[in-house]
Amino acid sequence: MSVQGRGAIRRLLADHDLRPQKRFGQNFLADPNIVDRIVRFSGVAADSKVVEVGAGTGTLTATLAATGATVVAYEIDRSLEPVLQETLGSLANVEVRFADIQKVDLNIELEGEGWILVANLPYNVGTPILLDALRGVPGIGAFIVMVQREVADRLVAEPGSKVYGLPSVVARLWGEPSFGFEVSPSVFIPPPDVDSAVVRIDRIVASPFAVRAVELAASAFGQRRKMIRKSLGGAVVDVQTLLEAAGVDGTRRAETLSAADYVHLAETEVAL
Repeated sequence: MSVQGRGAIRRLLADHDLRPQKRFGQNFLADPNIVDRIVRFSGVAADSKVVEVGAGTGTLTATLAATGATVVAYEIDRSLEPVLQETLGSLANVEVRFADIQKVDLNIELEGEGWILVANLPYNVGTPILLDALRGVPGIGAFIVMVQREVADRLVAEPGSKVYGLPSVVARLWGEPSFGFEVSPSVFIPPPDVDSAVVRIDRIVASPFAVRAVELAASAFGQRRKMIRKSLGGAVVDVQTLLEAAGVDGTRRAETLSAADYVHLAETEVAL
């Protein structure tokens, strides 16, 4: 099956009297080269189990399926059902589930481990979908996602960067993030107002103190212009004692602490 290009997607939508829905954050990927590049970057193969978020018109779904992988694709927009029946209905290794991924318990719906999430995520909800699955769905071992460029930069940012923040910490507590490649607005229907990028996060075994580390980081980044001896006050009863016990300089700011630093603070807090 050939990958859908711009003309094919426009015809599919027109044939079914459909248009991209802004409320669902729909920007359909219409460049076969980018679709192929995403699939290659994902490393999906015949023995892979793939979950896709936002099947759209099925172009990425079909290309993933062409590897021989088992693909479970979620789509929130039920009006796309006839389009997806046309483009994916003949593929025995694809199952389309019409549901809001944010209301689905993937721990129940996805059997076993070793799943790979591959998706062109909607910009309006992409970050929480990704980070919630990273934190809460251990059956997914790798995430290859298209997000807006600024989100991609945050996910892979190192401590000290201007864009380093809570998403950066979460990504590194549960995974190893890496930047893939930038994607121009021109390859979408309709083109978004921002650049996009593909990133990969490979799951790691998180520290047992990871959840508390996130709480501490959230407090610190909530007042990122303040020194941590002040910004941690909302999450810690005796900040000064904690910082001294952990050997962390209280004049530092949230963006200078690594994910490991926040874990160390969480560990020290328990030990006090």
